[in-house]
Amino acid sequence: MHQSSLDKMLDFRKKYLEAKKNEPLLVLDLGSLDVNGSYREYFDISPWTYRGMDTACGKNVDIVLKNPYHWREVKSDSVDVLISGQAFEHIEFFWITVLEIARVLKPRGLCCIIAPSGGFEHRYPVDCWRFYPDGFAALAHFAGLKVIEVATQWEPDDRYTDDSNTWQDTMLVCKKPHLSRLGAWREQVRCGLLHRMLVLGL
Repeated sequence: MHQSSLDKMLDFRKKYLEAKKNEPLLVLDLGSLDVNGSYREYFDISPWTYRGMDTACGKNVDIVLKNPYHWREVKSDSVDVLISGQAFEHIEFFWITVLEIARVLKPRGLCCIIAPSGGFEHRYPVDCWRFYPDGFAALAHFAGLKVIEVATQWEPDDRYTDDSNTWQDTMLVCKKPHLSRLGAWREQVRCGLLHRMLVLGL
């Protein structure tokens, strides 16, 4: 975990969650295994509940997913905030993952995803993708999430002395819309059918 990713996630918390600091939020961290750092200290704050989630046991992992594309361990419409940093490049079929994100978020729930647009290959155990703003915006649209902001750190930042500037991270902030009962049902059916078709055969 490089410093610029930590800083971006802290900026997200300050900008979007400061007004909710007294609410009992459930914060789910996808890809939370502590590899040279984690976001826990920013979100493991009372009355919030922070849960780290990954596909393997380890430091900073509270929920181990048996299937990375079908999160039976997490109920639909149960998560207030979902965060993920430096994980999406390692997810082979990330378009299925974003459908699960949309499923578990509560209406008006927030999502923040940070992933590189550049940098060297770093398999853990695979390194599949890089992300630009248009790609993340399209991904949110695919899952029925509303983009609040999306940007890439194209220029180097002199504050960083580690490899932060190598990655040129892209950050997406999006929200699950609050729909009418009929609209929510339609979206649930649409995403459910997409999910079933995409996981078929995996």
